[in-house]
Amino acid sequence: MTITYEWRGDVGNDALNALHAEGFGGPFARIDWRGRLERHSLGWVCARDGGVLVGFVNVAWDGGVHAFVLDTVVAERCRGGGVGTSLVRLAAERSRAAGCQWLHVDFEERLRAFYVDACGFRTTAAGLIAL
Repeated sequence: MTITYEWRGDVGNDALNALHAEGFGGPFARIDWRGRLERHSLGWVCARDGGVLVGFVNVAWDGGVHAFVLDTVVAERCRGGGVGTSLVRLAAERSRAAGCQWLHVDFEERLRAFYVDACGFRTTAAGLIAL
């Protein structure tokens, strides 16, 4: 398995919807990812194995110095091999190069080892309102 990574890579809605359905355990949705990414994202990282989308992370931003990691997902067959960490690493590098000073992420407790230990985020106080 040779994984390639691409910042702001060309990604089709069907491929990304399928990866999200697999990764997050939901039904296949018909989301216009291309439109959403172009409108709201600083960038995104695609991971591919032989041209097949196997990983993705979105980097939303405030137009200034804050970027936000969203939707990190890796195909089940590629988990545990560093794909997710590589996605986040490239997202951080490109966010820094774009002038961002902070990269934020929120996550469920079960993902703490990934984001804090593997990716290097530090914990901070934060708040959340379920809408």
